[in-house]
Amino acid sequence: MTADRTPRPGLSGDSIRARLLDRALTTAIARAAAPGRIRFTERQLYYEMCRVLRPVHTVPRRVPLTPAPPLRYERFEETLRRRDGGTPGLLAPLPAAPSMPHQPVEPDLYDYGLPRLLVCQSRSVARMLLANDLHLEAACPVFAADDAPLDPRLVAGLGRVEGATVHVLHDASTAGIALTARVRAEVPGIRVASMGLVPRHATALHLISQRGPAPTPATAPGPAGAASGLEPRELEWLADGRTAEVESVPPARLLRTVLRMVRGPRASGYSVWTGLRELRMAGFMTWPSD
Repeated sequence: MTADRTPRPGLSGDSIRARLLDRALTTAIARAAAPGRIRFTERQLYYEMCRVLRPVHTVPRRVPLTPAPPLRYERFEETLRRRDGGTPGLLAPLPAAPSMPHQPVEPDLYDYGLPRLLVCQSRSVARMLLANDLHLEAACPVFAADDAPLDPRLVAGLGRVEGATVHVLHDASTAGIALTARVRAEVPGIRVASMGLVPRHATALHLISQRGPAPTPATAPGPAGAASGLEPRELEWLADGRTAEVESVPPARLLRTVLRMVRGPRASGYSVWTGLRELRMAGFMTWPSD
């Protein structure tokens, strides 16, 4: 009697890799949504999965590092499509054509002053910030760069407040660096501040970076980049065709950083007790009276 040499069913190398990617995706979903059920974009989930597979974010920040992605985006999409039961917290894809900005029903809304406004290079990032109610917490309208030019009534509202600021949130890329100057030209007389990213942020946070073709002389930052405070090593980083997207920042860190920068620094003398005293004097609807 001869032995049965029929190969027994088992796990192939591809099946093992698929299971490992499925497990990494599950971990990435939990991390992207923490804490407090944060809403996130598909690209944010991709970068979170890259950090699960290659945790370079644990390297000390004094070591400058912008690693290449350990996983192709196409493979991530395959893993995401293979997932059963949906993905809690994941925002639906953007429509093919962006819808027109919502027009307020209150006719006098634009009659008030506007102390701050946020312009995002990426429409996906703007949508993620809105989905997590940042515009309500920071009392700051959020727009995408392709909404430009801004409504003249918004610009007029900014002009009514002394020190009003337009914050610009952009990728660490030549196009991102140029966006701040473009917005500044669209709102003359109003302070425009770049929130980043810039290459030094990307290297300090060890963000995943992509490498594309080197910028042409017409698109290279050059003097404009130096004027925006970029160091020579940052200009070299951009000249190599490197980019780092805002969506590569962990969602919780992105929300905290944008909220802190838009609100501005808290007064040094602030404490819980001073905050309670302010509420005591704010009015009859904020504190019980005797």
